[in-house]
Amino acid sequence: MTSNIKLIKTEDGSHSLYVKELDETYHSNHGAIQESNHIFIKAGFDYVLSNHPNLPHINILEFGFGTGLNALLTAKRSSNEGKVIYETLEKYPLPQDITQELNYGKILGDETLFEKILSAEWEDAIEISASFLLKKIKVDFRDFSSSPKYHLIYFDAFAPNKQPNLWAKPIFEKCYDLLIPGGAMVTYSAKGQFKRDLKAIGFEVESLPGPPGKFEITRAIKG
Repeated sequence: MTSNIKLIKTEDGSHSLYVKELDETYHSNHGAIQESNHIFIKAGFDYVLSNHPNLPHINILEFGFGTGLNALLTAKRSSNEGKVIYETLEKYPLPQDITQELNYGKILGDETLFEKILSAEWEDAIEISASFLLKKIKVDFRDFSSSPKYHLIYFDAFAPNKQPNLWAKPIFEKCYDLLIPGGAMVTYSAKGQFKRDLKAIGFEVESLPGPPGKFEITRAIKG
């Protein structure tokens, strides 16, 4: 395993990764699966489903593929909800010797699905299941461009105090432009300056109860 990254177990039994260089973890120590399900599925995916019930498909953009946990949870959730087209950005993909140790597939009872997500070729659109089309893109967030087609953005970069350049106003202006009207962005951060920047750009900002260990999370909606 890469010496800079250590596999750790969180309170719900699921793995996270500790990055020595940043003194930061990929997921909450209170529970990786619990956190991702609360923020990205319940506050994000389920919100879009309830507000756009007749969509033929849902376009999702993820800032930070990381361990692949958000993609796995979304793929499982989508099996009953119609087609999801999921594009995920990652500048520094994790090596296979790390990802193969992650226990998300085992805990969630779908190791085959998780393996398909992890082994999918980068830069190609891959049909992971009948309801989940995945495209993993190796790119810096700041260099990504697309038409405004996304119903939902998962913003899952490292913390603002660890990677402040990814929590800058131009990044969120890009997010706003990438969303369709009524589209939403969800993230674990609830920093005051972050929310002020979102409001200045034109987002409607909602502060929502967070998962264990996190008082609030943020959902931002494009008007």
